[in-house]
Amino acid sequence: MPKSYLVARRNEFEEGGRKVVSCDGTEIGVFQVGGKLVAWHNECPHRNGPVCQGRIYKRVLEPVDAEGQVRALAFEEGSSNIVCTWHGYEYDLKTGVNQGTDKLKLRPAKIEEKDGNVYVVV
Repeated sequence: MPKSYLVARRNEFEEGGRKVVSCDGTEIGVFQVGGKLVAWHNECPHRNGPVCQGRIYKRVLEPVDAEGQVRALAFEEGSSNIVCTWHGYEYDLKTGVNQGTDKLKLRPAKIEEKDGNVYVVV
């Protein structure tokens, strides 16, 4: 039977913010991305590293010029990635999909909002 775990008050989340909670030993990361909350199990599908503790940044783009050369890096404003601390695997925070292959995806967790509180349901 699923059980609810209090994460925080909804107004405690800022854009790009996160909270990682333990739900009787199952760790879940809750993030605010684009004004919405998303939740992922804190296990990288590569080697089960603590992905939800990773660094968050805008997706890096490498624009290629007419000669096929990369002259600079750019950041995609509409996309935030999280990077697993163990081996550097990157995942889109909105979709959970790995930037290199869509076969690697973060496992979603169910969240609920009630009376201004955010809960994880495991």
